[in-house]
Amino acid sequence: MKKKVVLIQDNEDILDIMDQVLKEEGFDVTSSLTTEPVEKIEEIEPDLVIVDDNIRGQKKGSEVIEELKSDPVTEDVSAVLTSTSPDVPKKAKECNADDYIQKPFDIDHMIDVVKKNS
Repeated sequence: MKKKVVLIQDNEDILDIMDQVLKEEGFDVTSSLTTEPVEKIEEIEPDLVIVDDNIRGQKKGSEVIEELKSDPVTEDVSAVLTSTSPDVPKKAKECNADDYIQKPFDIDHMIDVVKKNS
């Protein structure tokens, strides 16, 4: 069975690239420019959630991950924070993310992080 990934990014081009690469790697991807899929997390039942820290007009990705990790229903879902910020390792640790991807990212590195955490 395919591993399920919820992918939330703030940039449509990056969202499309990540979505395409992950689908080529055999993942079932739910991608969005908003945090809306997080509201349906119990329906989607993802193995991994990848959230950008800066979603325009929405909660920060770190807040989304913190909420997921503090809810007994979703605390076991792996979560990866993405950001262009040089503080992303610190932010990922503070919100209890399982990992992080610094942007701009290397595609092979992104695949490794996703496979390791899904």
